[in-house]
Amino acid sequence: MSHHRLDFLAVNYRYPDGTEALHDLSFSVHHGESVGIIGANGSGKSTLLGCTNGLLMPSSGQVRLAGLPVTAANLDEVRRRVGLVFQDPDDQLFMPTVLEDVAFGPLNLGLSPDLAEARAMEALEAVGADALISRAPRHLSLGQRSAVAIAAVLALQPDVLALDEPAARLDPRSRRRLIRLLAGFQHTKLIASHDLDLVLELCDRVLILDEGRVVADAPTRQILRDQTLLEAHGLELPLTLQGALPDSAPKSANYKPGQFPNSVWHRN
Repeated sequence: MSHHRLDFLAVNYRYPDGTEALHDLSFSVHHGESVGIIGANGSGKSTLLGCTNGLLMPSSGQVRLAGLPVTAANLDEVRRRVGLVFQDPDDQLFMPTVLEDVAFGPLNLGLSPDLAEARAMEALEAVGADALISRAPRHLSLGQRSAVAIAAVLALQPDVLALDEPAARLDPRSRRRLIRLLAGFQHTKLIASHDLDLVLELCDRVLILDEGRVVADAPTRQILRDQTLLEAHGLELPLTLQGALPDSAPKSANYKPGQFPNSVWHRN
């Protein structure tokens, strides 16, 4: 199936101040894949996610969703099919009540008030937040607001979920609940995160970004067990793997001093 396929084709992005954030990104995310986007601060993770649904438009190159170019002319369709969850839920939640916030997107799609409310309730039940419908988002805990922000995207019934640091600032219980929630979703997912243990649990494949370039693209465990590769790009082994590898464990059989950051590891 290809109807959820997302393609980045030689994508470059430059911010108005001249900062070059993405450099010649070319990769595809296929139907049903869960792909982790990792890298040090400033590597381009959030910029990449912003390009998935037209929040940011490439300076050159093109993003395509199931063959549909992500352009200004196609934004309504693209944003219906790609749900972007921001790192800070307060950037998404602005209505007086939770129910109004989650129903806002479906209403903008032209659904009737009754159908929009039904969509909102279904999404809130999916994230375990249906008891919060009358609450003001600003009075919720961070974990609750994060769940509601995800529900607001789910109510649009997107094909692709793009999540920016979904576990940032969550307490351990809320983080575990979020991981269970995301693991149950059958959507195609892109997850940008510094939480490599979360990526290890949820993603089949990982891209490493460094200075806006894809420098590695391989199955998750291949990348996240490779200490030399991770350290070359400002990352560390996931906590669950630290101390789990013997000193004699191979580290980047293909690595050579000075090889990074200009090389790309491709999936097998």
